[in-house]
Formats: sequence, structure tokens, C-alpha cells
Amino acid sequence: MSNKFNVGWNLENTYMSLPNIMFSAINVNPVGNPQLVKLNKELATSLGLNSNALESKQGVEQLAGNTIIEGGIPIAQAYAGHQFGHFTMLGDGRALLLGEHISPSGELFDVQLKGSGRTPYSRGGDGRAGLGPMLREYIISEAMHALGIPTTRSLTVITTGEDIMRETVQRGAVMTRIAASHLRVGTFQFAAKWGTHEELQALADYAIERHYPILMNKENRYLLFLQEVITRQAALIAKWQLVGFIHGVMNTDNMTISGETIDYGPCAFMDTYNPNTVFSSIDIQGRYAYENQPNIAGWNLARLAESLLPLIHEDQDEAVKQAQEAMTAYPKIYETHWLTGMGNKLGIFNIEEGDISLIDNLLQLMEQYGADYTNTFRLLTLGKIEEIDLYGKDNFDQWHEKWQKRLEEQDVSKDFIQQLMQKSNPIVIPRNHRVEEALEAAVEKEDYSVFENLLKVISNPYDYSSDYIDYTTLPPDTSGPYKTFCGT
Repeated sequence: MSNKFNVGWNLENTYMSLPNIMFSAINVNPVGNPQLVKLNKELATSLGLNSNALESKQGVEQLAGNTIIEGGIPIAQAYAGHQFGHFTMLGDGRALLLGEHISPSGELFDVQLKGSGRTPYSRGGDGRAGLGPMLREYIISEAMHALGIPTTRSLTVITTGEDIMRETVQRGAVMTRIAASHLRVGTFQFAAKWGTHEELQALADYAIERHYPILMNKENRYLLFLQEVITRQAALIAKWQLVGFIHGVMNTDNMTISGETIDYGPCAFMDTYNPNTVFSSIDIQGRYAYENQPNIAGWNLARLAESLLPLIHEDQDEAVKQAQEAMTAYPKIYETHWLTGMGNKLGIFNIEEGDISLIDNLLQLMEQYGADYTNTFRLLTLGKIEEIDLYGKDNFDQWHEKWQKRLEEQDVSKDFIQQLMQKSNPIVIPRNHRVEEALEAAVEKEDYSVFENLLKVISNPYDYSSDYIDYTTLPPDTSGPYKTFCGT
């Protein structure tokens, strides 16, 4: 390999140390004419990779799945999952793991190709992906990263030169996803259901050593492992709620052990505040509505706890008792993160009991009058009360007066309060109509300028010095509610 083509990959294949039941070896599925449409240069740099080499013909061939990265061994991971409450066998049906890249800081990151073709887990699918859904994942995951929310990220999006058939004919694409790992609650469900005790233990030890190494030599490490995952997920879901993010498919196979957000299918950000908001076209019953996300996360974590019972204690009753005690911490941890975050959004740095009603009253007013979630907090931050949808409405004046009085009780400066609110309230989110606008231009017209402009804006969501006013406006009224689709 020439010096000119030195990407900087430093791959290990640690997942292959697990029992064979946990994965399947995969042959690459070449595509006809791969073309790079987006490289995340900031992410590449943080991983110690050479952007010029990634953009070269050889680099694109590798990340399209036509050739294998040096040191990479393609595998598809096995896992199960409760999908809308129904348990089923799953696995990587359109993705392959090339290996784990060691970054310059010594961190380990999964390198996965999504849309790379059929695997033993494809269940009749073609294993491919469309350009629109891959660009959507790129946009939303980068927005989440900029918002300070743990997330997988996209390194590249590459068109394949081939069409795929969904509801309509779509341009094919492959995305490179970078993750702390792709270990899921569903991975443990799979091992608990179809693996031996030893195979389940091997998986748990691998997850602990990778994500919670400080626990490795603890006698009760599996219970402590459960507690750590509960803690991370409680913090993650609180962050979702605080910015109005709705995942759309909170199946157990879409909940990571690392605490990262994963799988950006029918996800979207809420505009007008409504706790019942659902965007996903397949979520007919509203199982994964905005207000249900904290409880669903708890339900998913209970499925992880069930999977770990044989490891927590050899006595079933004692294992159940310890797992249940661990689970009781989830709502308390979530509530603490959410209340602290909501307090920060209102400039309150030390939550007191009376603040809960102050928060609830504001949310009730927002729901009653259909106020925009992000813009309400943005305008409160800026002190532009007259521009808020609630201005002049019944009870808002009283609420505002109580809020101002509460802020005055704090022994801090107005500048401190302002800075706290600015760090807690994004001025922009990837509004649904803006995302669709960018995807339509890219997919239908091969015009990526709208996509690039949107990325630039959402990369600085807390920059109050910027002039992003055009990106804060709501879409014009349409004939029906906004719907998103999985794209699978």
C-alpha cells in the first residue's frame, strides 16, 4: 500500500473473541459505481484518519464495501429485540462490522457499514439502503452530537450507482457509522434466549471490559453493570426530552449498552409542544410518543435486567430481588436529570420543590396554546417575551411574574443566568421541513448545497451570536401531521 494511501486505520477485531453464536462472517457485496457524497472531516480528524486518503478512489471503494479495510474482518452481529412490544430474532440485516478502530486517544470505536448488502439476518430484505435515509441519519446524528447528546455518528455517505426498490425506486447508498459499540439490550436478549450460560457471561464480560472496565474485578459486577447502564440511559433519555427529540422506534434492539443514541429511522424533533407527538408512520398506537419515551426506556431496561438474571445471582429469587432494586433507581435518576435540565433552561441552577410547578405550568401553557417548544425557551433566553406564542394569553403573565421572582431569589448575576440559559437552550434544531428540503434537493436534484447549509447551522446550536433566524421558523400549515418513515 503506497504512502499516498495511508488512511490511518488501526483496527482490532475484539468482537470476534465472543462465541460464534454472536455473529456471522460476511463476504462483501460490491456495488457498481461508488461515489463519495459526504465525508465528516471533523470526525475523521478526531479518529486520527487522513481525509484525503478517505476521499481517494481506494478509500471510497473500502467504505462502499467493495474492498476490505486493512485489518478489517466483516461480520454481522446477532441480536434479538422487542419490536413494538413483540419479541423476535433480529441481527444486522443490512450492515456489517469491519472491526474496532483505536483512536489516537486510545478509545475503541466500531466501524460499521450500513446498507452494505445481504447478511444471514436479512430476513428476505436486500440489505441495501437509500440515499435519503442515510443523509437523514447523518443530519440528525450530527445535530445530536452538537447538542451534546451521546450518539453514534456518520463518517461517510457514499452513493452506490445502483437503485433499490422500496415504495418507489431510490438511489442506493452506504453509510459508515462510528459507535462506541453496537452492543444493545437486544444483544443480551439474544444471548439469554439462544445462548448458554457461558456464552451470556462471555458477552457480559466483554461489554463490561469495553464500557465499564472499572467493574471488571468486582464480585457483583453484573449487577453493577446493570446499574451503570440504567444510569447512562436515564441521563440520555432526559437529554432527548429536554430538546424535544422523538426517536420513533425505541425497540430493545435500538437501545445501546454504551448510552449512545442509535438508529435514526423515523426520528424527528418536536415543533409545537404536545406530549402526544408521534412522527413515525408505523407507530399507530403512539407507543413511542414523546411523553412515553422515559417509561419505554425503563421497560427496555427491565428486559436487560431479565436477561442478566442468571449472572446476577445463582438463586433466581435473589437475582430478581436485586434486579428489581436496581430498576427502582431508574425513575429517580431520570427525574433528577430532567428537573436539573429544565431548571437550567429557565436559568434556575439549584432546583427547589416549588420549581416543579413552575416548570409544569409553563409546559401546560405551551400545550394549551400550541407554542413552539424550542422557540419558547429561545425567546425566554433572549428576553423577547412579546415574540413568544404565549404572550398575552391567560395565565402567562402570572407565570412570567413568578419566574422572574424566582430568578431574583438566586444569589447570582443576571449574566450568570443568561449564560446558563444560553448553554441549555438551542436556538436551532433540525426542523422537519428543513431536513426534508435538504433531502429533496440532494436526492432529486443532486444539489447538496441545502444539505451543507443545514449542517453548518445545526453544528452550532447554542451560538446566540449567529444569525440563524430563518432556521427558527415553523413550516407553513399543511393538510396533516408530519410523518417519518423507517426507510428500511
